[in-house]
Amino acid sequence: MDFDGFDPRPLPDTVTTVVKFLVAGGFGVGKTTLVGAVSEIRPLRTEETLTTATVGVDDLTGLPDKTTTTVGVDFGRLTLADWLTLYLFGTPGQQRFWHLWNDLVVGTHGIVVLVDTRRLDHSFDVLERVEGAGVPFVVAVNTFPDTLDHPASALRQALDLPDHVPLTTCDARDRTSARNVLITLAEHITTTAPHTPAVPTAATEPT
Repeated sequence: MDFDGFDPRPLPDTVTTVVKFLVAGGFGVGKTTLVGAVSEIRPLRTEETLTTATVGVDDLTGLPDKTTTTVGVDFGRLTLADWLTLYLFGTPGQQRFWHLWNDLVVGTHGIVVLVDTRRLDHSFDVLERVEGAGVPFVVAVNTFPDTLDHPASALRQALDLPDHVPLTTCDARDRTSARNVLITLAEHITTTAPHTPAVPTAATEPT
């Protein structure tokens, strides 16, 4: 597990508001990558090397280059203003680690569900769990080099996604692209989920 590089810098004294987002999705969809792309600190990563023990357990179809897997959570931090900080938690994708879900979702303001259209069926169980949590969420298609372009209407139908849930695309490796997904989620919470705690949006560029 990658604890050695974790940067535990404390929050500035000026921070008065902390927002919590989760990044969920199937195995190998890019959750760890997205958290690392936007985090202002070197993130905490609970990754382990894939071994032969995972054969028949973790489906590596379409992921020939994947050598590690998250076995706990990823954690990153992003300061949006001198008074506002975002805590970002990446959840494990495999069902055998879903026992962590009930703890992770407590206090969460919103959820980003990352999907890979090459392995769309791996998103169904995750979406069902997210919808059951009753927390506002958005769906972001992580674009890989060989990702085919699908109409948004076809993706919504395939995922059985309600019209009010935002659907967007991103490159989880790119800081700006990943940050825009978080902005989409914040706007969704603020404008369409008044029954949940409002997430303030900062006018300044994240540091």
